[in-house]
Amino acid sequence: MLGNKEAVANLAVKDLDRARKFYEETLGLTPIETEGDDMVVFQSGVSTLNVYCSKYAGTNQATAVTWAVGDEIEALVSELKAKGVRFEHYDMPDTRLEGDIHVAGEMKVAWFKDPDGNILNLINQ
Repeated sequence: MLGNKEAVANLAVKDLDRARKFYEETLGLTPIETEGDDMVVFQSGVSTLNVYCSKYAGTNQATAVTWAVGDEIEALVSELKAKGVRFEHYDMPDTRLEGDIHVAGEMKVAWFKDPDGNILNLINQ
C-alpha cells in the first residue's frame, strides 16, 4: 500500500540556523520550503529532508539518514572532510576501516554526525 509512495526523512535539531548552515553549505542540500522558524525542507535527489526544531534533538543513537552514493563514496568523504566533517569510526565485526570508510566485502560505508548528533551516512549502493 505504501510501496510506491515517496518517504520523507525527519531530523530533529536544537538550533535550526546552525542546522540549516550545515545541511545547505556543508552537505550541499537545497532548501525548498520553510515553515516559520521551526522547519526547513531540503531537497536531496528525489527525496526531501525535514529539519525541524525539537527538544528531543540528538537523542537518536542510530543512523537517521543514508545517502546511496555509489562509487563516489571516496570522493564525497574527502570533500566532506575538507569542509570539516568528522567521520565516526565503529568497531564492527568482519569490517575493516580504510581511512574513514568501513569496508565489508563490497560494501563501503562512512558515518558522520550533524551538529546536533544525528547520525548520517554514505553508502556505495
